[in-house]
Amino acid sequence: MREFLARHPRVAGLAAEVGKFGSVGALAYVVQLAVTNLVWGLSDLPLLVGQVVGTSCAIAVAFVGNRFWTFRDRARTGYGRETFLFLVMNGVGMLIQVGCLGFAVYVLGWEGQLAGNIAGNVVGVGLGTLFRFFSYRTWVFPPDPGPGSGSGPGPTPDPTSDQRFG
Repeated sequence: MREFLARHPRVAGLAAEVGKFGSVGALAYVVQLAVTNLVWGLSDLPLLVGQVVGTSCAIAVAFVGNRFWTFRDRARTGYGRETFLFLVMNGVGMLIQVGCLGFAVYVLGWEGQLAGNIAGNVVGVGLGTLFRFFSYRTWVFPPDPGPGSGSGPGPTPDPTSDQRFG
């Protein structure tokens, strides 16, 4: 496996990102499960409200972990921009999660905490996680274009000038 990863550095980089993303996600998932089930157990609020509260807490944990650890080597495009896009993408992820829970409750007629955990915290989180990983890598924390690519910060080299002669 080491030889394969040495020959394919992009795969090795992706594997490292997936591992870090998974670690951050696991911590955020524990927070989400704890808060969601706490809200469900201590209140008479609807299942969907508990899901939104728990997921909101997990989003805060995920932002810190992903921005400062998982994707720390990627281009920095501004804290405000990254925060805004992170919240938008997590809003979509939360809609996926709540949509799965809502489908289970209102279409399939599932009720109770166990049904909520299966629909929202297993199926919904799984689908939402796939979306989040793709969106973070693509839009929130884009790859660093590298020097001379013309799409990153800094001056763009003029291809018509010959720098050798001054």
